[in-house]
Amino acid sequence: MADDLVKRAHWGDLTGQNWAVLARLSHEPDYEPSESHEDAGGTTARPKFIPQTGYDIKNRDEQVKDARTFVESRGGRIVYVYEEPDTSAWKRRRVQLPDGRLVYRVIRPVFEGALDDLKHGQAPNSQRLDGLIVSDIDRLTRDNRHLEDAIEVVENFRRPIIDITGTLDLLTDNGRTVARIVVATKNQQSADTARRVSRKHKALQQAGIPTGGRRPFGWQDDKRTRHAVESEHLRDAVRRIIDGAQVHSIVADWNSRGITTPSGRTWKFDTIKVVLRNPRICGYRSRITSDFDPQTGTENKRSEIVFNDEGEPVIGKWQPIISVEEWEALIDIIGAAPTPTATANARTYLLTGILRCGKDDCDAPLRALKQPPHRKYPDGFWYYACSSKGTGRGCGGVKINGPETDELVRKMVIAKHEREAARRQSNTSVDEWVGEAELARIREDIADLKWARRERKISKERYFADLAEAEANERTRLKERNTWLRRKYASEGKPVDLRAKWPTITLSERRGYIEQALTAVLVLPAPYRGAPLRDRVDPLWRPDQDSER
Repeated sequence: MADDLVKRAHWGDLTGQNWAVLARLSHEPDYEPSESHEDAGGTTARPKFIPQTGYDIKNRDEQVKDARTFVESRGGRIVYVYEEPDTSAWKRRRVQLPDGRLVYRVIRPVFEGALDDLKHGQAPNSQRLDGLIVSDIDRLTRDNRHLEDAIEVVENFRRPIIDITGTLDLLTDNGRTVARIVVATKNQQSADTARRVSRKHKALQQAGIPTGGRRPFGWQDDKRTRHAVESEHLRDAVRRIIDGAQVHSIVADWNSRGITTPSGRTWKFDTIKVVLRNPRICGYRSRITSDFDPQTGTENKRSEIVFNDEGEPVIGKWQPIISVEEWEALIDIIGAAPTPTATANARTYLLTGILRCGKDDCDAPLRALKQPPHRKYPDGFWYYACSSKGTGRGCGGVKINGPETDELVRKMVIAKHEREAARRQSNTSVDEWVGEAELARIREDIADLKWARRERKISKERYFADLAEAEANERTRLKERNTWLRRKYASEGKPVDLRAKWPTITLSERRGYIEQALTAVLVLPAPYRGAPLRDRVDPLWRPDQDSER
């Protein structure tokens, strides 16, 4: 019976046969990824797609209706529908095979599952499956590799695959040859379309015109006008981070206040960093690019500035939320792009990573250890200790009471914070930064170097040597300007009452204040039994930012 299925389908006799419909809504990529991809955690939000052919406009119900009419008019029946919504039959994506090789493939799990079911002769609903029908050859595939998979099912497993229009013939040798030519032509059409679309979006980028799907956080639906409330939240977050706050404290604050993403979701550490890193917030036109990590086989999406032909940043046609100087100071703190290890601070103890062994020639970080149940210690008691010699990560010579050390460091940090706040309030005037002209000159020198290299007026050896020096000077001036911005914001803002605020803030926020004040805390060995805790703790303070001129 199975051997007759292909012949009977070729003759148009489907009597008594069970068929499935592959209903694919093909939308090739006539879009640019949204400038705002914060809602997807490293992925872009789905944009509006543009149909490529007349059959693209046919929705799922129409495809199924036409297929059912075609099959039933020839004596068969439809027992299952495979649905592929918004699935490209052409666009290849980078994937990592089980053996570790990196390849580019068209990803269509529904299509591949349908072929596998057809090989076994059973649909997912356990009905017998004799054949597969599509509206047109476009609905089946635009990829030659997938076409060969379909041909394999017909030739070797004797299961027919047909279409309604008659342009697809996998049932005969001549038909399969024509199908290979047609699919190759369709593939070229998709490539031509993608090239035209890419050229169009490059023109939009150079013109500074916003594109994409969902509105970015901080702007209204037109993607040009600032959102009165959200833009203030963003501006406040930037200033807080420049002034020393941690990103995860911003996340906790926004979520506690009910501030949501444009789609109504709560904020996450990585999500808010995507928004802050996007040059859009300072008025620059940006585009989404991705870096492939061969170690993990994943792609990290990031925003980058679009430059014009003269090497200048393209200014977007929308209202900026912060200045370029503020954004550059922000990027200096949080980094321009995500890294494989960039995650939120997940520590569960206040001083892990901050306390270090003060024994000679050790300096290893102390770790927090829970005390086993003992009548001398309350439940949940912990202590900080240096790892043993056997681990190769310490000397094992220091151990200190955890809760008492946390309390001592808390008091020292709050006292320092209050002293600095009082000093800032007594001197509210901050001189203008005098290095702006020099920074502009350095950047002009960098642009001149790049032009000279493009025109082959200097050797590559001279170019890279001079460029390294100029970029080092640029980083130095940017660091000076960032320090000046922090002083400026500190003098303009109302000082935080850290003593009153401490009980209500999260652990990550507390650690942020401690790390802002201290580079480390050395814990010395006890000179004798019962030695005061204060005599064993040696705080290493960071230099006062106000004194860095």
